[in-house]
Amino acid sequence: MPAPFPHPKHLHEAAAMQRLLAESVLLQGNPAARYIAALDASHPTRFSKQKGPSVAAAVLWDKERGEVLEVAIAQMEETELFPYIPGYLSFREAPLYLAALARLSHPPGVLLVDGQGIAHPRRLGIAAHLGVHLDLPAIGVAKTLLFGKPEHELPTEAGSAVRLLDGEVQIGWVYRSRTGVQPLFISPGHRVGMIESLAFVHSLMGKTRLPEPLRRAHLEAGVARRRLVEK
Repeated sequence: MPAPFPHPKHLHEAAAMQRLLAESVLLQGNPAARYIAALDASHPTRFSKQKGPSVAAAVLWDKERGEVLEVAIAQMEETELFPYIPGYLSFREAPLYLAALARLSHPPGVLLVDGQGIAHPRRLGIAAHLGVHLDLPAIGVAKTLLFGKPEHELPTEAGSAVRLLDGEVQIGWVYRSRTGVQPLFISPGHRVGMIESLAFVHSLMGKTRLPEPLRRAHLEAGVARRRLVEK
């Protein structure tokens, strides 16, 4: 069993935790596990009249069969969560994800997380944080750029990728999953190599912008939160 997830009292402590844990990140490995847990969350927007709880979905994906085996949902009230502060997302969402993962009947071999891996100012986005905490291979797939700069302009064709850099150091990839759509930002989180992280995500692409397991997790989280709000 992993240790309890940390709850920092302030940002200085949170940043120190991130820097310390980042030293444990391993950037090598080629995930070969059959079962993937795709993780996404849905939160009430700041201006929404329907507040309600935040919801996380853990979708257990069978990579060999290309299908969902199980969906687990967890929810928490805003008062239970760390504040939303860019760069500290893991302290807010990881407890939700851990609660959802605990409800899966089959343990995953890889985590695919909506968020950053090491493409983070302190090299510990949510995918890296969860990967180290659970000692599982983990990959971050983000819809928006948090940190770093593309090496050069990304071509418009599907499957195009350029390196995402922090100075001269590669921290991930800018990846065009579909021709003409906005790119994704892929970065290894833990126990996955840089090239392997891109290849793994590419192997999970369907007909939409997101890799199929994450697309399903995104839909499940949204549906679950709407149901809770409508009760």
